[in-house]
Amino acid sequence: MARIDAFLKLAVAQGCSDLHLAVGVPPMMRMHGDLMPIKFRDLGDTELESYITEVLTQSQLKVLRDGHDLDFSYVSAEGGRFRVNVFRKETGIGAAFRAIPTTMPSIDQLGLPPIVRKLCDYHQGMILVTGATGTGKSTTLASMIDHLNATRSVNIISLEDPIEFVHRSKSSQIIQRELGTHLPSFAEGVRAAMREDPDVILVGEMRDAETISMAMTAAETGHLVLGTLHTTSATKTLDRIIDALPTDEREQTKSFLAASLIAVITQILVKSPDQRARRAICEVMVVTKAIGKLIMTDQTHQIPSQLQMGREHGMQLMDQALLAAIAAKEIDPEQAYIYAADKRPFQRYVTDMAGAPPEPVAP
Repeated sequence: MARIDAFLKLAVAQGCSDLHLAVGVPPMMRMHGDLMPIKFRDLGDTELESYITEVLTQSQLKVLRDGHDLDFSYVSAEGGRFRVNVFRKETGIGAAFRAIPTTMPSIDQLGLPPIVRKLCDYHQGMILVTGATGTGKSTTLASMIDHLNATRSVNIISLEDPIEFVHRSKSSQIIQRELGTHLPSFAEGVRAAMREDPDVILVGEMRDAETISMAMTAAETGHLVLGTLHTTSATKTLDRIIDALPTDEREQTKSFLAASLIAVITQILVKSPDQRARRAICEVMVVTKAIGKLIMTDQTHQIPSQLQMGREHGMQLMDQALLAAIAAKEIDPEQAYIYAADKRPFQRYVTDMAGAPPEPVAP
């Protein structure tokens, strides 16, 4: 058993989401969003490097020694599966291990809005799941793929960096390919996938103009494309895509977004009232004709009002979702206040925390 497995076993036993290893400090675990140290000595450079290199393949070791970061998945001797990033910094080597749940969470178990299930019925177009790093985007996408796998007979090609949840084919066929292991880039992966008779293509991260462009082409040519972006709202997602592509393609990009973008789900993780768990809270934009017109006429700043009034289409602003979760006593009101864009409706929950919060006004 690799020595690092002992730390990973402890982290999983404590219900932690991440293990952080860095020179000069003890191992750190992230529990419900907060970092806490393990009772252990400060790690030295040579010691930590020996822990990490013990679990690397020869090719991974060469990449690290050539001065590059590493992203890969690791299965410990205890059976836990982790997404790993290894890097170098001023004081030496460092690593972050993200625990991947052993069981595939369903859309219902994650508490995602009902519209998410309906979005999986589409056969063509693009659905984006966005949010900051560590907000559960990969888990949400995994639950959507699992739903598709169980309810439709389609060919699903998943491009990931690295592979996290391992899917077993049910009604569908699932092909999982890993960046660096099976494909050189996401863009090349999408290009290859389009020659492999796909119905659904999952793009783990749309991180550059070429990948975005290839994903758009796939969505326009009869495929359902699922992807992620590191954006924190629907409008910022639209702006990111438009700004990422060349200026002379701006009108074409807006036409794609208006016609082929199905929805944007933006999520955050908010602590429960007892601080012992975190729940995904989602802003949802479904691209209607009205929103398509706003995109085409460069009036994306008016989209939040469409989300606020679009409940019949399954839409909601993040603030609406937060208020609804407070009403259901699913999240900590003080945390909700931190994440709220308009803090005024949340003010009373923060200022009157001595007793039970008053009944919230329906969002």
